[in-house]
Amino acid sequence: MKKIAFLRGINVGGHKKFPKAEQVAMAERLGLKNAEIYLHTGNWVFQSEKDTEEISNLITTEITEKYGWQVPVLVHNASKIEHILDNCPLFGEKKTKSYFILLKTAPDQKIIDRIQQLSSPLEEFFITPSCIYIYYGEGAGKAKLSSNVFEKKLGVVATARNYNTLSKVLTL
Repeated sequence: MKKIAFLRGINVGGHKKFPKAEQVAMAERLGLKNAEIYLHTGNWVFQSEKDTEEISNLITTEITEKYGWQVPVLVHNASKIEHILDNCPLFGEKKTKSYFILLKTAPDQKIIDRIQQLSSPLEEFFITPSCIYIYYGEGAGKAKLSSNVFEKKLGVVATARNYNTLSKVLTL
């Protein structure tokens, strides 16, 4: 079954350097078949019959043992990522310029209800149990509502990818 792993915070801003070739080698060592790495920022596409949580734990443990880093790893079936893209409440250019903050676990609904009250000019977002869809009208670099803000307020592990990255990993 096709699965996708998203490793948060590697090869970003010169931190946690993890070359693409080493990522491929690690995936193969862990028994992940036909592994492909998109970009160098931790987007793994592979085949595996193992469940997503088991794979997440394997990757996390291997990275910690090899590099000494704590790296959040979110693993999903490709069909879930396809569902997330297909159900984006944003349309047209807003959709293709959006970010998708993938959540490792579903946040508490009461917390979601409180967070829905957040606002920032030119930032539009929608929270679901598995993803926060967000459009940054002035670009992600100037965002007030970053993935870190949502992660802290919701109390869940998250990582963000843009529309193009999610679309591309589905084609690999």
